[in-house]
Amino acid sequence: MPYQEIGDLSVYYEEFGAGKPVLFLHSAYSRGLLAFCGQIQPFYSAGWRCLYPDFRGHGRTRCRDLTWDSERIAEDMILLLDRLNIEKANLIGYSTGGGVAYYMAARHPERVQSLISIGNGGVADAAGAEDFTPEALASRKETDFIEKVKSLHADAHQGDWETYLLQEVRDWCAHPLLTQEEWSRLVMPMLLIAGEKDEYASAQRLEQIRKSCPQAEVWIVKDCGHQPHFPQERVREVNERMLQFLAANG
Repeated sequence: MPYQEIGDLSVYYEEFGAGKPVLFLHSAYSRGLLAFCGQIQPFYSAGWRCLYPDFRGHGRTRCRDLTWDSERIAEDMILLLDRLNIEKANLIGYSTGGGVAYYMAARHPERVQSLISIGNGGVADAAGAEDFTPEALASRKETDFIEKVKSLHADAHQGDWETYLLQEVRDWCAHPLLTQEEWSRLVMPMLLIAGEKDEYASAQRLEQIRKSCPQAEVWIVKDCGHQPHFPQERVREVNERMLQFLAANG
């Protein structure tokens, strides 16, 4: 199986294709291939080297330490690039993964060729997080969601799904949180994508990022929510736009 050993971490990832590297950074409660199922074949066919890791605490990635946050995951991803001998990568981050991409680009700008963010407004927004604590889910009898968590992340949380959920909520409430100086380091080509109905990545929030990163392109996808790149949303249109951006900047 495709694992890379990085310190205390055994990172699970899938890799498809050969060419310039694209590192796909998944969302909360998800895994690499699940968050980007609509991008696998199109990006592979377009000639990109596509990397889909599972973050610390997620999926099949393994670690004895069950604590994590977006900042720590960003450093893990830099170390993964090191192990794969990748000097620079194009980043595509969705939701939480967008925050991870911002941290990577701010703290290691020399490692980032370009950055695409989907559904991340650049600020921590705790709205709705309290509904996903173990206690809240159990009180609402959200057994299907809990069973999905157990199944998707069994290797990562070692059966301790309550700690996994608490880590997700803590990260949701605290990240991303970049200083103005850190935002100023994001000078690489950037494409900021959000659905028109996405409250977490509103047009106003993306325009605020562009004040610090004037080179960033902002695209609001009509009639979409938080998942514009998913197959049930506008996957073909979003893929075409992302591939055009990478062809010009990757």
